[in-house]
Amino acid sequence: MFVYLRLLKESFSFAFNALRNNKLRTFLSLLGVTIGIFSIIAVLAAVDSLDKNIKSQLSSLDSNTMYLARFSFGPTDVPRWKRQQFDKVNFNEYNYLKDNLTGAEHVAYQLFVRPESVRYESEVVSNVNTVVVSHQFTDIQTLEFSKGRFYNEAESNSGKPVIVIGDEIANSLFGDLEPLGKRVRLYGQKFTVIGVVKKEGSGLFGDSNDVSIFLPANFVRNRYGDNNRNINNIVIIKPKPDADIDELKAEVTQIMRNRRGLKPNEINTFFISVISGLKDAIDSIIGSMNFIGWLISLFSLLVGGFGIANIMFVSVKERTNLIGIQKSLGAKNKFILFQFLFEAVILAIVGGLVGLLMVWLGTMVASNIATDFDFVLSPQNMLLGFSISSIIGLISGVIPALRASRLDPVEAIRTGM
Repeated sequence: MFVYLRLLKESFSFAFNALRNNKLRTFLSLLGVTIGIFSIIAVLAAVDSLDKNIKSQLSSLDSNTMYLARFSFGPTDVPRWKRQQFDKVNFNEYNYLKDNLTGAEHVAYQLFVRPESVRYESEVVSNVNTVVVSHQFTDIQTLEFSKGRFYNEAESNSGKPVIVIGDEIANSLFGDLEPLGKRVRLYGQKFTVIGVVKKEGSGLFGDSNDVSIFLPANFVRNRYGDNNRNINNIVIIKPKPDADIDELKAEVTQIMRNRRGLKPNEINTFFISVISGLKDAIDSIIGSMNFIGWLISLFSLLVGGFGIANIMFVSVKERTNLIGIQKSLGAKNKFILFQFLFEAVILAIVGGLVGLLMVWLGTMVASNIATDFDFVLSPQNMLLGFSISSIIGLISGVIPALRASRLDPVEAIRTGM
């Protein structure tokens, strides 16, 4: 065992000295591996960060939450021209579902409207994300308040002109003033501010509650009616904790088919999208992005590996005379093999570590620039980068190392002179 440890130590020493004496060659060899490892780990870190932030945005919702609408939240086999003929999910259907669904804990109604401008005296905030929902919305999606509250059932049902605003909207309109009780103008009418949503940071898709306002769905219904072609309606269904999701989905389907008088041979004229299905779709997209990233980055690693192999062949040729002398003095084939193999592995590992350092610095800079986006460089990815660089060095150096170890000492001395 002691002999092998000494062999490893001497081989490592020879390899390190060879790299130190050829700085330019070492740098050029490092460059290829550095770029390859940087590419792979940067892609993996970016995809992991995207995955984490998307799922963080969805964490406020139960994964079994359902969305009933005339459109699908995911891929569908129903052609677009046919989907456009489907009726919107109307308020009467929402009420019927709310009263008759046995497996639902909460049922809410939401209207999708265009962004609006909100005014308070001389202050105006334009293109505000306008969330028009019934009062059950906060029972389905968690909202925390820094001040005030959400509108109650009576305010929601009557369509009372009350409004809940995001933190940034409150700061833009009122500054240091107390927002509660103030009256802001929207849709040509004054709304009373009854709540301010706690600051949460920007959303992944730019729809953060910080820049949102919340209005009772019945206010918009009373103003524009149920059949406005510019407004889409959905019903949000939160299952009971012990509910079977497939059974609830089947129950919703059956109720809607009966309400719409669909015949057995007719397709559903609505879609039921489940958050868990959306997460599965996201996982599939993330997996595809990972695969594409790996495919692109492997070309960089391939170039880096060939670079190391080429440098090692040149190194063997330059040190042929030295190899012959070492063998004539009793150096074993293993010693020569390890000497060149370690040189290749050290090159790759150092290149990999530089690549990892670049990724780490990149995540630090990106985190400071985009403070609301959480960048992730996991220990698993760092270990993966280190392992890949080691394997690249091992594969790239094994053939030159074998070639060096099998040289005949007499021929090596004669050729190298």
